[in-house]
Amino acid sequence: MVLSVTGVGRYIALEGAEGCGKSTHAGRLAEALDAVLTRETGGTRIGAKIREILHDTDHTELDDKAEVLLIAADRAQHMQEVIRPALDSGRHVVSDRSAYSSLAYQGYGRGVELDIVRRINDWALGGMWPDLVLLIDVPAHILVERMQERDLDRFEQADDEFHGRVRAGFAEMAAADPKHWLLIDGTGTEDEVAGLIRATVRERLAI
Repeated sequence: MVLSVTGVGRYIALEGAEGCGKSTHAGRLAEALDAVLTRETGGTRIGAKIREILHDTDHTELDDKAEVLLIAADRAQHMQEVIRPALDSGRHVVSDRSAYSSLAYQGYGRGVELDIVRRINDWALGGMWPDLVLLIDVPAHILVERMQERDLDRFEQADDEFHGRVRAGFAEMAAADPKHWLLIDGTGTEDEVAGLIRATVRERLAI
């Protein structure tokens, strides 16, 4: 189904588990579309300060509810400062993560009630959720291998059970909403995955 409207920017989010390659492919897709590239958390000056708190491995005492609210604060600033102005001007936006990451990480992962996480984020977004979500799917054993090659932040250091719940949450959301979600096989080479993503966006949004 083609959702694109001439002269109107489209909001595309790349989602997935840690190490799936979404940051790399968000950058490549944004370049291909001449889109605004951004990320959550940390896509604004204020958001960068919030991100420092959220990802700092010293902050082991951060309460799950506080985590939800901090991320929602980042998201509200991000929407007001970056996403909405770009879309209103006719630019496409490609974001490395979106509000769906809150549902996956704080909802499915941390166990905060999903409806609460969804309502808080809907308020932060002013109801403007992504037009298209690309879920990059990579087997767990490959993700583990990739994560061994980097210094891990507070989220990445969570245990395997947490990350399993996050991956299951993403899969469940994608299956429940095929109108807005598309599954991308992330096991190919970087160029192969980038080509698949570009073809998929062209087919779905006609851009």
